[in-house]
Amino acid sequence: MPWIAYIVHFIAAAFLTNGIPHFVAGVSGRRFRIPFAQGAKLGSPTANVVWGWANFLIAFLLFANIGPLYIGTPGDTIFVAAGMLVAGILLARIFEGDV
Repeated sequence: MPWIAYIVHFIAAAFLTNGIPHFVAGVSGRRFRIPFAQGAKLGSPTANVVWGWANFLIAFLLFANIGPLYIGTPGDTIFVAAGMLVAGILLARIFEGDV
């Protein structure tokens, strides 16, 4: 597989990871910070569901259209896991004061 596919899968994993807290907060009926919110930067639950879904859609499109995704093969597994780990750590640092 071309090296660019690994980079794209890393980015797709980051989008997938970013979508999870937004979608979960939204379907739980809680307000949560989103990039395009006004004022206190907390988006409505509906906006969070849409934002989380948009992240899932981008991740799906990247996974589906840029090289096949073969979870279980060393290259894809490492890059997807690394993308999720890096995005998770960055999101934890960004959101740690939001409780």
